[in-house]
Amino acid sequence: MDGGAGETGRVEGEGPVRIVRPATPGRFVFASPHSGDHYPEDMDADPSLTEGSLRSAEDALVDRLIMPGAERGATLVLARIGRGYVDLNRDPDEQDPALVDGIEGVGTPRAAAGYGVVPRLTGDGRALYRRRLSLAEARGRVARAHAPYHAALAQELEAARARHGEAVLVDWHSMPARATQAPGGRRGPDVVLGDRHGSSCPAELTRKLRKAFEALGWRVALNHPYAGGWTTQTWARPDEGFHAIQIELNRALYFDEMERAPGAGWSRTERGVARVIADLLAD
Repeated sequence: MDGGAGETGRVEGEGPVRIVRPATPGRFVFASPHSGDHYPEDMDADPSLTEGSLRSAEDALVDRLIMPGAERGATLVLARIGRGYVDLNRDPDEQDPALVDGIEGVGTPRAAAGYGVVPRLTGDGRALYRRRLSLAEARGRVARAHAPYHAALAQELEAARARHGEAVLVDWHSMPARATQAPGGRRGPDVVLGDRHGSSCPAELTRKLRKAFEALGWRVALNHPYAGGWTTQTWARPDEGFHAIQIELNRALYFDEMERAPGAGWSRTERGVARVIADLLAD
């Protein structure tokens, strides 16, 4: 992923977030909160975990897939920190009582399932730790990684609105093939668009994206099983000039989850996503 944004943009940031700025910023901000692959040493995860399991929740290579956006005027906000360390698409207070000392109650359903802002489980369901975390440790991760990422995202969205009167967040993610499998083991949708059931952005934006993906021959679902996470919900403020939509790409399109490497469909997917981005940013 290292490198610039082409001749039209520049890269900023060496901390938990990477910003790729186009030469002429438009109203669109692309975000990838789960493509980070750095795991700080203080994580102290279970040493028996394989690298593949530790990294199984990552949105691998999504940052590379959306890089053409910077050449067409979108600002990119990219996470550097791995999702197993802290989940940037969760409420910062969504702590897991089963993992973090000092948290009372049962927690939210996601946290209770092991996937709070500091996850207890890997993407493939294994325990990340042989220990419990202190509340100070969990909050420290939020302060060092979650807060700077969202401060950067807010800065870019507010700047886009100041320039253009409105800002549009496209929050890019990937989903494991198993997450959307249909009965009989058939592959589920290739793309899931989440617009919080029509509340987070104009219907025209959702329709435009759906049409662009379907033009590739990809199957598109709307709001099921992903309607848009915490980030989409936070920026779903159309009355204030902020619009947001979440995009989930099926990893089966482009990624070999066993080898953790680009799969046979990588080149086709790379071209396809670039085409969708070009259509989206054409105006």
